[in-house]
Amino acid sequence: MTDSILVVDDEKNMRFVVGRALRSAGHDVSEAASGEEALRALGKSAPSLVLLDQRMPGMDGLATLKEMKRRQPELPVVMLTAHGNIEDAVKAMKAGASDYLTKPFDVEELKLAVEKALKLSCLERQVDFLREELGRDYDTSGVIGESAQMQEVLATVRRVAATDATVMIYGESGTGKELIARAIHNGSPRARGPFVQLSCAALPETLLESELFGYEKGAFTGATGSKPGRFELADGGSLFLDEIGDISPAVQVKLLRVLETMTFERLGSNQTVSVDVRLIGATNRDLPRLISEGGFREDLYYRLNVIPVCMPPLRDRPGDIKLLAKHFLARHAPGKDLSPEALRHLEDYRWPGNVRELINTIERAGILSPGPVIGPGDLPAEVRAGTSPAAGGFELPPEGVTLEQVEKELIEQALARTGGNRTKAAGLLGISRHTLLYRIEKYHIG
Repeated sequence: MTDSILVVDDEKNMRFVVGRALRSAGHDVSEAASGEEALRALGKSAPSLVLLDQRMPGMDGLATLKEMKRRQPELPVVMLTAHGNIEDAVKAMKAGASDYLTKPFDVEELKLAVEKALKLSCLERQVDFLREELGRDYDTSGVIGESAQMQEVLATVRRVAATDATVMIYGESGTGKELIARAIHNGSPRARGPFVQLSCAALPETLLESELFGYEKGAFTGATGSKPGRFELADGGSLFLDEIGDISPAVQVKLLRVLETMTFERLGSNQTVSVDVRLIGATNRDLPRLISEGGFREDLYYRLNVIPVCMPPLRDRPGDIKLLAKHFLARHAPGKDLSPEALRHLEDYRWPGNVRELINTIERAGILSPGPVIGPGDLPAEVRAGTSPAAGGFELPPEGVTLEQVEKELIEQALARTGGNRTKAAGLLGISRHTLLYRIEKYHIG
């Protein structure tokens, strides 16, 4: 990623010397001769770092620094101060400067201070992102499954992890697509870099674009400061985009460009940002079918679908249910066990919500069970009955039926069961609300 540096100094020769040294180190450099000019430049672009002279006519360095930090608190600023003005440098550090250099300084000292400030800024952005992620329940203990289907998935993961190839993970909601994405990242040379994720279905188009690519102050109403996007946060690591089949055509175009060039612009900026990111996508939708319906770009599909990984639904690997149930029981209700009858009910159930539903069922049973052994009575009614709450006992008629008819029937039954609550109906069907709304419109369900 190429860093852009704004050099602010009223001395033209100093700007020339500093600019030449930084350009030779591979940085993009812009210049400003005063604090006022620097603030105007800051309103038009997003530098990665500012080198700011302490003593300037008009608006001095300290006042400029305070205004810069007010506008962009995360912006790293290195102060340049003359020998003997250490007291001023200390004031600048208290006002938010990342570091200071005392004039005269040599080129290597300058380069070292710049690299140090840039690395610190990158770490701070990643820490801020991780703080936002605290509280999320991630299962990083590994992928569990002894079935042939899961062993095939794991074999693919081991083969592709060492590469930088783009991976697309297909599967129903709750099958563990995020866990597979993490396994790919953790087994790759990027494992020490960040793993950043974003659910595309949960955000409207404008917010999704700003989350992906970041934005500058004033880019839209409410943008009171600048913010890096997920691509910038994932630089040097992996970006996992869940429900990628739900993104709008406009965002699809921009995503395609990033995959082709690994460059983009923040919203409200014309400055190009370069990143080194491995993309891992996931969806519960049929992308080829979506392409035929005009809902997904074919060129983007081929960019994403370099390595496809298909996650089997839990109902297709019943042999893993006992293994998974025991694992989740040890995590959520240590010291408790499943009775043979309860385990039989778990293995007979169809699990429309897949592994996620199994986790919730085990956690609930562990809490409600009064004794050390979980029996059938501690399980939800639909699990004891062995039928999906959405399926309603649908049977194939003698004359046959199309999959579209089955899908429409299941959606109608889920809506009827939830009194028309689309969010709950989507949960029963194990799909996102966005996907449910799309199918309701598609099948003209009232």
